[in-house]
Order: sequence, then C-alpha cells, then structure tokens
Amino acid sequence: MELMKTKLDGVIIVVPKVFGDHRGFFMESWSKRVFEEAGLYYDFVQDNHSSSTVKGTLRGIHFQRGEKAQAKLVRCVRGAVLDVAVDLRPLSPTYKQWVAVELSEENKKQLLIPRGFGHGFVTLTDEVEFLYKADNYYAPEADGGIRWNDPELGVEWGITDPVLSQKDANAPFFKDAVTGF
Repeated sequence: MELMKTKLDGVIIVVPKVFGDHRGFFMESWSKRVFEEAGLYYDFVQDNHSSSTVKGTLRGIHFQRGEKAQAKLVRCVRGAVLDVAVDLRPLSPTYKQWVAVELSEENKKQLLIPRGFGHGFVTLTDEVEFLYKADNYYAPEADGGIRWNDPELGVEWGITDPVLSQKDANAPFFKDAVTGF
C-alpha cells in the first residue's frame, strides 16, 4: 500500500494495491508492518461499521476528548463519501484547517486520522457502508462534536441541506465546543 501525506501532519491517505481478475479483487486493508515501517504506530482496538441509506447524509464533526481520544483508519466499502478531517490541536500550525478526500467502493482509498482531529463524512451516493478502526474504545463521557457548517472552520461539504441526526444538528459551534486537545 502507498501512504500519501496531506497538508495536515499525521493525516494520511492510504492507497492499497488492488489485485483483480475475472473473479473479483484482493487487497490488504491494514498492515501493521507497513505502517510501522513508515513510523506510524497504532494499536487498533475497535472496529465500527455504519450504514447510511440516503445520499446527502452527513455524520460529524465528531471526536473524543483527552485520554479517550481516538485515532481512526476509515474506509468506504459500499458507495462513496466525502471524508473530512479537521485539526483541533491548538498548538498545531494547521489548527482549524481541514482536508477532504473522496473514499469509495471503487477507489478503495482509506484515511488515517490521528488523535486530536475531528472527523466527519457526507454520503455521495445512496446505500453507503463505512468502516473504521479506532485505537481507543468509544467513551460516551468523552464524546464531542462541532456543528457541520461552522463558519469558523469553513468545511466545504458540497451540500447545503444534509440529512443529519438530532445530535449533529444540535452540535455546538467551534467557539462553544470543548475539544480538550
């Protein structure tokens, strides 16, 4: 697999080598050895799987605070999403900046998002299945979020009227959010 840096330190686009023939395809979606050879050390402890049935569903911007923060390795195995990582580390030179990458069933790209970042995605197709590994367990008491359309962050989702959960619709704006990084 190829590991491609983004403008945000630590956020990596993972492009797998896909071997295909008339039967289908094969690829490695995770290799601890490849990551460690690149100086990336992660001990993933939890896998998550979400399904979104309608194009325009937006999930995020989510994070966990403090010692419960999570790094994530995310991918879309059905349909397509625009995946977004936002730097929430106050001492970072890219603080409040974001990157967006299309992840899809077809391109098989993944995004590695370290601790200290917010994460979200919007579905570009109907019937999306999204998988991710996390290096820390989900902890409701550390759960945090930022409003998807916060003008201070200015994330360009490519949508003006997304399908949102009540939690995401009511998430605080950045100026009112407690990030804890």
